[in-house]
Amino acid sequence: MYGPHLQGARVTLAPPRPEYVDDYLRWFGDPLVTRYLTMRNPPSRQQEVEFLERMASNDSDVFWSILLGERHIGSIGIHGIDWRNRTAETGIMIGERDCWGQGYATEAMRLRTRYAFEELGLETLTTRVFTPNEASRRALQRAGYQQAGVLRRHVYVEGDFRDVWLGEILRTEWQATAGAD
Repeated sequence: MYGPHLQGARVTLAPPRPEYVDDYLRWFGDPLVTRYLTMRNPPSRQQEVEFLERMASNDSDVFWSILLGERHIGSIGIHGIDWRNRTAETGIMIGERDCWGQGYATEAMRLRTRYAFEELGLETLTTRVFTPNEASRRALQRAGYQQAGVLRRHVYVEGDFRDVWLGEILRTEWQATAGAD
């Protein structure tokens, strides 16, 4: 399903619009944007349209576009929701390279986390980050995620096998810190 509009201080999470397909195609064609994603080959226009349609109708995923004003800069989601155990995995992509390192990902993660715990009633969110991607790991930690483990030599990135950092945040941890404000 698409998530509702969530307004932060600088970014907005909003349902994707059809015209954003061109942004996704451009980003997925950029090796610097995709180097820490599991995707290795850019999708076709039809594949991207079908992906967005699946996200809209899937009740175990919540998907948003990340907006800076009216500018579409990335996407974020809650995936594989296990409603019985109240767990899910999270992911984010800032596709616009000039928006990297500006704190937009951290703010979007905080909005997503609040929604997951307050609106969906989830208990645990987990995520995975390829270890060369220190910026994402730090953004997650600023948003309250803690290391839960490391999968050693788990992915092949930039010509070598790399570890995957496993992060998680529990509802109780979030309530004691970021959720309290």
